[in-house]
Amino acid sequence: MITSTPLDIDVDPGAATLGPIRQTYSGTAEFPPMAHAYKQVSQVVRETGLLRRASWFYIIVAAGIAVAFAGCVAGFILLGDSWLQLLIAAALGIIFTQVAFLAHEAAHRQILDGGPANFRLARVLAGIVGMSYAWWDSKHTKHHGNPNRVGKDPDIEVDTISFLDEDAARSRGFIRIITRRQGWLFFPLLTLEGLNLHYLSLKHLVSQRAVKGRWTELGIIALRSAIVFVPVFLLLPLGMAFAFAGVMLAVFGVYMGASFAPNHKGMPIIHPDAKLDFFSKQVRTSRNISGGWWATALMGGLNYQVEHHLFPNMPRPHLSKARAIVRDYCTANGVPYTETNLLRSYAIVIEYLNRVGLAARDPFDCPAAMQLRRA
Repeated sequence: MITSTPLDIDVDPGAATLGPIRQTYSGTAEFPPMAHAYKQVSQVVRETGLLRRASWFYIIVAAGIAVAFAGCVAGFILLGDSWLQLLIAAALGIIFTQVAFLAHEAAHRQILDGGPANFRLARVLAGIVGMSYAWWDSKHTKHHGNPNRVGKDPDIEVDTISFLDEDAARSRGFIRIITRRQGWLFFPLLTLEGLNLHYLSLKHLVSQRAVKGRWTELGIIALRSAIVFVPVFLLLPLGMAFAFAGVMLAVFGVYMGASFAPNHKGMPIIHPDAKLDFFSKQVRTSRNISGGWWATALMGGLNYQVEHHLFPNMPRPHLSKARAIVRDYCTANGVPYTETNLLRSYAIVIEYLNRVGLAARDPFDCPAAMQLRRA
């Protein structure tokens, strides 16, 4: 059986608890059917005009990012041979993450009017970050179609970190050591996530499979790498240059992981054979982060994960208004709407990963196994 851990399924963050409740979601008995829910909610959203493009917003964001990049270049030149350059490296890690947020929104057709134009923009923006749009899009599309569904959502497949008890139990060697304490190691491991994202992107682009826009993406990534790293290694001492690259990649990885992790980790895991309506599987597997405008700026709109999954092409500035509509509908129909603050979400993710990691411990160290032995 596939188990899940809905750690905080209450609208009020203060009512949420960190103690996970082990449950099984294997069919519609656990998820009452909401066949007409999405149709009703989407009609209200459309009538309210929340699916209209918000070009002005993205122009302002893009201008702000451009100014931030210019500031980093100026700072890099003025600081010269100084360890304060690591502050510039950290700033670049943050800025590249903000560009990744825009690439994500362009891929969801949130920025421009036409689909092809958005996809071209997403490819360029992802390349600026150093990632492959083709790799990310194939992975992310599967995730949106089946969030937290075993065998169909690539975001819960094992990749050093195990998100399922079965994967944790199968871990071996050094990975098994990590898995046993993976909750506590999660954020330290994110310092390597930036490097991992670049590696997976290049691995996808140089593979023998058919990749749309392969050479375009390789060209953009190569140009981006030259612009970013050549000045660093030419103008800074070798040790400082490597430190600069390491800090930039570490900040990028932690920021990306810390923005995406609260969205679904620790929410219900869906059995591969479960038959769920669209509204139920999107709302019940997603978690919002409270905080308003600052959380939206910090997380690129990912704080409204419920609404983003229901309306993937909704522009970022409209998500807060959609939240009120969706939340009211969930309250009126008894559908759990999960929302908590950022720090609490991290605590939930850590505890969830640690509980999954119990499956990688020796039988005598695993509380569940000990109970079975006593039984």
